[in-house]
Amino acid sequence: MVSARTGRVLLLFLALTAPCVAAAQDVAVTTEADITVGRSTADDVRAAGTQLRAFGTLPREWRFYAEASWADQWGEKSDAFGSAYPYNHRVRPVEIYVERTSTSPHSLWGTRVGRYRAPFGLYNRSDHAYTGFLRAPLIRYGGYWALSNNFLETGASVVAGTPRLYGEVSLGIPQDEDDLHRARGFDRVGRVQASVGDVIVGASYIHTQPFKEQFWAHGDTEFSGVDARWMRGGVQLRGEWIDGHPFAGTKTFGGYADLMVHRQFMGPVTAVLRAERLDYEAGPFSSYPRRYTAGAKVRLSSMLVAHVNVLHEPPYDHDAAETALDVALTFSLRR
Repeated sequence: MVSARTGRVLLLFLALTAPCVAAAQDVAVTTEADITVGRSTADDVRAAGTQLRAFGTLPREWRFYAEASWADQWGEKSDAFGSAYPYNHRVRPVEIYVERTSTSPHSLWGTRVGRYRAPFGLYNRSDHAYTGFLRAPLIRYGGYWALSNNFLETGASVVAGTPRLYGEVSLGIPQDEDDLHRARGFDRVGRVQASVGDVIVGASYIHTQPFKEQFWAHGDTEFSGVDARWMRGGVQLRGEWIDGHPFAGTKTFGGYADLMVHRQFMGPVTAVLRAERLDYEAGPFSSYPRRYTAGAKVRLSSMLVAHVNVLHEPPYDHDAAETALDVALTFSLRR
């Protein structure tokens, strides 16, 4: 059964795309499906999920993107396998938008309307889903008093600048599909990105609402962040650092650094490493988690990929050190 909120989002998408589709003579559409199953030794967590996507071109250089997901988790509540999608036991729409981008050697302009991931830092689905890491960074999982990879904005964004230096501004309302979702309000998100040679750097800002379920939270959520990526010869190094507060009277700062290596001699294997930290300062409720991850993504066939992560968390918050093994298989089909 489709919820009222889901229905409103679907109606919005139809209203946005109907005029273009009606005028189309030949609309190009690509569809994708991903099915993932996984298990973690941490609290014997098991998970399964699927994502369905349709995207393509519309008349007048417009493009569309629509995605829905279903995922469930069994065992203790955990951030395992939550790298880019919510686990909330129901079929949910994720991103649904239309966009248009115009480029030339000296200019770039674009607009996006609908529901999309908040453009803060390394925010795209492809930055975190099926990259070899099975968990979102600490600073990008809602349960750690920071941001969430599942932040969804319903509104409009504008991109302007040049191919090597541009800015993006998004105005909208939060419409998350995770069990932990933000209260309603007016969001402002901004990002500036520049590229020089093999390096891409960015700076971001978000002013949004605290999670609705945290009834004790008062005041807005506000974060600033910087990010960087470097890639050459099959080696990619990237990272993010954020600083701000999830609600009044608290402070959260921290970040992560990722290394992904895929050289020709490695065949179907991509090695991944991550080091991360998060400091949440809230008086007697303060918390300082740290985590280190080593693993690999192994392409078993054109449609089947295995992910293996070994994670170590030093002791914090009076908890003992923990080492866990996360394993998952993803079957992908594209047409």
